[in-house]
Amino acid sequence: MSESEGGVSAERFARLAEAPLTVVGAPAMSGARSFVTPVRDLFGHRELLGLLVRRDLKAKYKDSALGFLWSLARPLMQLAIYYIVLGQFLQAARGIPDFAIYIFTGLTIMGLFSETLVGATGAVIANAALVKKVYVPRELFPLASVGSALFNFSIQLGILVVATVVSGSFPWHAELLYAIPSVLIVLIYALGFGLFLAAANVYLRDVQYLVEVAMMVLFWASPVVYSWQMVSERVTNSLVLELYTNNPLTLAVIGFQRAFWIESDSVAQPADLLLRMTIAIGVGLVILIGSHRIFLRLQGDFAQEL
Repeated sequence: MSESEGGVSAERFARLAEAPLTVVGAPAMSGARSFVTPVRDLFGHRELLGLLVRRDLKAKYKDSALGFLWSLARPLMQLAIYYIVLGQFLQAARGIPDFAIYIFTGLTIMGLFSETLVGATGAVIANAALVKKVYVPRELFPLASVGSALFNFSIQLGILVVATVVSGSFPWHAELLYAIPSVLIVLIYALGFGLFLAAANVYLRDVQYLVEVAMMVLFWASPVVYSWQMVSERVTNSLVLELYTNNPLTLAVIGFQRAFWIESDSVAQPADLLLRMTIAIGVGLVILIGSHRIFLRLQGDFAQEL
């Protein structure tokens, strides 16, 4: 090594020695500080979060002739299949007016949950190069999947609104406000479980495949292509019915249907829906905070595991 190269290296090491250390794992904080500090750190990187969201959206539809229109292909195909096969052939539409609007309402809110959870689960691994090379708050990667999912959700929601206008069934009623707690429930639970699963997926890659299987179960366990009334008439055990009803996804789907499906009063619905949704939001926030703390504790070894 030449003398000039040795001088450059010595200068570089001197600068590194003077630089403050950044704790990557969970810092030894307690109380409100343990929550406020990471949130403040995330807010400081909000521009990077926006870049990650835009990058994910561009990468997803790169070199595609139709671009973002492909985000409509899957839900519209699902709508056609469920409407024809379940609604007409299997007579699931019997007793459910405006069955097409009913199904698309459920598909829209479930699509937001599914895309957020699946995207968040694989977000850290998908950004392994960044995780290993530079320090940024690791939570940015699952959060970016939320932004991407919300973009696609807004497109589907626009189609839903247009469909209600065309069919003459636009929901001009106060119950349209039920959409707000419904979306909140979906985002809180999807991000809460997504943070934990994103960290677990770094150490055990089977997690992302388990999530995909679980999403199929959760879809059919929610009143998307059938009504809650149908379940209440067939489930005789009151405890089982309460557990099914208080499933956050069930509440979110029913609330979203109540907001955009004007025939919601024509079928039986669970009592005290708004109270149930409020409790679900509270429980979800506890899960979100707990999952975030677990994520912070596990992130210290992400670079080594990837």
